[in-house]
Amino acid sequence: MNFSLDLLLIPAAYLIGSISFAVVVSKCMRLPDPHSYGSGNPGATNVLRTGNKLAAVLTLIGDALKGYFAVMLARALLGDAALTSTLNSWLLCGVVVAVFLGHLFPIFHGFKGGKGVATACGILFGINWILGLATLSTWIIVATFMRYSSLAALAAAVFGPVYFIFLFGFHPMALALAVVSALLIWRHRNNITNLLNGTESRIGSKKKAQAEHSTKGH
Repeated sequence: MNFSLDLLLIPAAYLIGSISFAVVVSKCMRLPDPHSYGSGNPGATNVLRTGNKLAAVLTLIGDALKGYFAVMLARALLGDAALTSTLNSWLLCGVVVAVFLGHLFPIFHGFKGGKGVATACGILFGINWILGLATLSTWIIVATFMRYSSLAALAAAVFGPVYFIFLFGFHPMALALAVVSALLIWRHRNNITNLLNGTESRIGSKKKAQAEHSTKGH
């Protein structure tokens, strides 16, 4: 591929990221629009509030796979140079940020997207499976011991770029992951407020939907 065609990978990644699986799965399974109940967030956690666990799992898998697919597609088309060539490295960085922005601000769904935890996880596995596993393990450990999904997501967001630098050094991708991390933290700003106020919902808690006025899903 030549450089002008390579650049098309970035808008293509944004379009891939713009597919909201919470909305797609809900429509296919005849469930309410995830924007219309609970936190209003089109993510697996909010879809789970319908009581349909399969729909939530499919949403989680779909959102993760689109991040993974976009990165792997770019790596396949750019070749091994995507991880060594400075120019192709920046193109791959653009793909990473674009697919994540697509999830946050999907053109197909009125720019009302999710918080990006699953998509970020897919992106990390697409870059390197060890990086993805290390970051996912961080989420699992924090979620297991602290019982806060949002806190686990924030911890994973902070450590993801750190793990990358530890594994690969200061590479352009570290900057792209820092941008993804900052966006993910920004999307969790209401959760941060709730955590500081002691009002954030713990994993497994049974709050009623009408009491869920703050954004808590992913």
